[in-house]
Amino acid sequence: MTEKRNFNTSKAPRMSQVFPQATRADKFIFLSGTPGFDLHSGKVVSDNFEDQARQAFQNIKTILEEAGSSMTNVVKTTVFMVAGNDFAVLNKVYTEFFGEHSPARSTPQVMPFPAGILISVECIALV
Repeated sequence: MTEKRNFNTSKAPRMSQVFPQATRADKFIFLSGTPGFDLHSGKVVSDNFEDQARQAFQNIKTILEEAGSSMTNVVKTTVFMVAGNDFAVLNKVYTEFFGEHSPARSTPQVMPFPAGILISVECIALV
């Protein structure tokens, strides 16, 4: 059986003590849903979708790097986006973090999250 272990870093916001920021299994790391929370306040960075998206991807970048991976190793993302937000804005931020080598992505639109969250991103990356 493949070894599985949970991973958390204090350098990125943690959504809950119930589940980890990520789980490593074999050569993969699976990140839990990560919103655009500010590390110090524990709240969304603003009520602006673009700001939250950029912070969500920054948080993912931090978690991956702390876990021994990187954005270039991401193979799949799922972006949960509150309905009514702009795909063009999401694509702009996505390109900032992934460039021309973007991973596969699905983007279901969802009903509003609590706490003013407009976006939550989960991903799978190689370690």
